Amino acid sequence: MHDAPAPDEYSWPVCGAPRCGRQLWVSETDRLVCRPCEDTTSRRLTELPTLFRQLNTTAALMRGASRIGSGSSGTKTPPIPPRLEVLSLVGPGGAATRLQAIEDSWRIALGWGIEARSDGQRVFASWRTDPARAIPAHAKFLFNNLPWAVERYDSIGQDIEALRELHGECTAIVNDERKPGRVQIGLCPARIDDTLCGAQLTATTASHRVRCGTCGTRWETLGEWRQLRVAQEAVAAEETERQREGVAA
Repeated sequence: MHDAPAPDEYSWPVCGAPRCGRQLWVSETDRLVCRPCEDTTSRRLTELPTLFRQLNTTAALMRGASRIGSGSSGTKTPPIPPRLEVLSLVGPGGAATRLQAIEDSWRIALGWGIEARSDGQRVFASWRTDPARAIPAHAKFLFNNLPWAVERYDSIGQDIEALRELHGECTAIVNDERKPGRVQIGLCPARIDDTLCGAQLTATTASHRVRCGTCGTRWETLGEWRQLRVAQEAVAAEETERQREGVAA
């Protein structure tokens, strides 16, 4: 049984950023977040407007969309962008709204009140924004007030994590860090109790391993890949021969 810590036992303060948690330096003990985490967050805020401009383009929205051929119905309307993850960031409720939520909470904590959204003539509801104009403004506000937040704002750790996630999502899409797709590589030539499996095999460029989802047979090394191809060719030859015999009969 462990003794309970003494009531006056001192615990050295640690960084409030969720993915950090390191002990603060002596010069940082009046802060909630360490300087490296503040510097990283500042950099992310500086990069977000540029990342958003790269996302908010037809090329980013339509990357991976099928082209409209000359034999189409004649409509000039492009197909719905397949990259819904891009739309979720550049559209309503996306990156601009996520930054606005952090800015609004900081304004309230500072006693400044929430800034009205307007185009100079009309005042809009809080959820209606012009992301292309809003992103740079929100990022600038957060960048300018980050020194205050890392020292005085109790929820700064959550906001730093939210900014990390948003920056990561934008960066991954801009750099096209999508998981490689799978392609079909033929039928499984394995035999179970003298019965051909025949399930469709798939492979991905991210791994050299192939596993049949039906019978569980694996091919992992280069030699086994060659064996797989030889076995598939043998099965194909047998099937061709059976078809010929059927026609001859």
